[in-house]
Amino acid sequence: MKEFEEKYVVVLGGSSGLGMATAKKLAQHGMNIIIVHRTRRSDMPEVEKNFEEIEKAGVELHHFNVDATKPEKRDEVVLSLKKNLGKGKLHGLLHSIAKGNLKPMVSKDAQVLKHDDFMLTIDAMGASLFDWVKELHLAALFAADARVIAFTSEGSHRAIENYAAVSAAKATLEAITRSIALEYAPFGIKANCIQAGVTDTSSLRLIPGSELLIAQSLKRNPNKRLTMPEDVANAVYLLCKKEAAWINGTVIPVDGGEHIR
Repeated sequence: MKEFEEKYVVVLGGSSGLGMATAKKLAQHGMNIIIVHRTRRSDMPEVEKNFEEIEKAGVELHHFNVDATKPEKRDEVVLSLKKNLGKGKLHGLLHSIAKGNLKPMVSKDAQVLKHDDFMLTIDAMGASLFDWVKELHLAALFAADARVIAFTSEGSHRAIENYAAVSAAKATLEAITRSIALEYAPFGIKANCIQAGVTDTSSLRLIPGSELLIAQSLKRNPNKRLTMPEDVANAVYLLCKKEAAWINGTVIPVDGGEHIR
């Protein structure tokens, strides 16, 4: 019997990058995977290849191509899970949503951030975690020992050009995670953030000046390489183990020591 057999995890934003790498890792250990993603039709062939790889691990795979930040879509997914999981419960919820604005605050040439840009980004990449935890809890879908894990970044406490809206969202995400860790503890839910090092993903490449970020990270990292999605997936796997049940309300750097310089 595999380690996580008969357990389920919901991955929000799991069609690529850190979310997909984590889904694959957990599937290898028997976890049934539920992916909520927002994928264009042109990108679906590549995503479906990844889905096939997950299914080859011999686990259940449920996927919903919807916007996880829309209340009506979230309600549809929760209702579907209540109907189709039977006696199954969620051992984990992974927040890996990347939906926001990467604009400067001030510029003579480019579009600049507006109030609505901040609100959209904070809602999608921060506050949506609370909405999902609340609705899954109300639906009695969490197991007695459940793990909520959210991906944050160094930008939550460090200024990066063009990253202000995402920085605000990541700071919000961390604050919400701490409060979940406190207020949902009586229900057996543990909540933590993983602060991944700079990882060469499609989300990173959207940041203006990403090449400079990559170069700086290679200099700062004691291991002289970037963080890989698999590094982060390994950390999520460890947090999902029963031995990690006493880790709650913290931000864990997974960056090979990049944050110490």
